[in-house]
Amino acid sequence: MRAHGAPRGAEAVVGFALVTAGVETDVLGIGRDALDPASLEAVTDAHPRPDFKRRILDAFTDGFKDRPDTTFGTVNTDVLAHFVPGFRRIDFVEVILNSSWPQ
Repeated sequence: MRAHGAPRGAEAVVGFALVTAGVETDVLGIGRDALDPASLEAVTDAHPRPDFKRRILDAFTDGFKDRPDTTFGTVNTDVLAHFVPGFRRIDFVEVILNSSWPQ
């Protein structure tokens, strides 16, 4: 990309955007309907997704259940709230209102 005049660091930004788009499609289904059905079939034939939804949610849960405070401010709180009995989200508004700052 540098040879084409892209600013320094643009490769990382573009790479991050591509990985993000891939994860959004693979995990969340965002943009999946816009993909060519034959291409989707070829990819899933080469890389099957047996019980993918349950398995990825199990992986997310296993990764965070022993350190739930690390999920604050992320979508990972949704996973723990759904799968870990007794999990209580940290309320961002309460954190602000109860901070030691007078105002």
